[in-house]
Amino acid sequence: MTIRNLERCFKVAIDKQVNYVGVLVQMKGFKKPEIIINENPNFKSKLVYYKKTYNDDLTLKTFNGIKIINFTYGNTFSDIENDLLNH
Repeated sequence: MTIRNLERCFKVAIDKQVNYVGVLVQMKGFKKPEIIINENPNFKSKLVYYKKTYNDDLTLKTFNGIKIINFTYGNTFSDIENDLLNH
């Protein structure tokens, strides 16, 4: 997975006008990854943030112990949870 894949996910979510984009973030020192859910009105600005803050391999630019390990889009929190945690 790369930042381009994440960008594509956001663009498809925008085109399909779905409610949410979910991002699964692995953090060094934590047993389980964190789920971040972004709402549709924030998609464009959040993508700008991710592109500015994460490297091409989806590691945080300021600390390589944080990495985006999965992402998806959906219309409900359940959709996001199922896609992120079951793949």
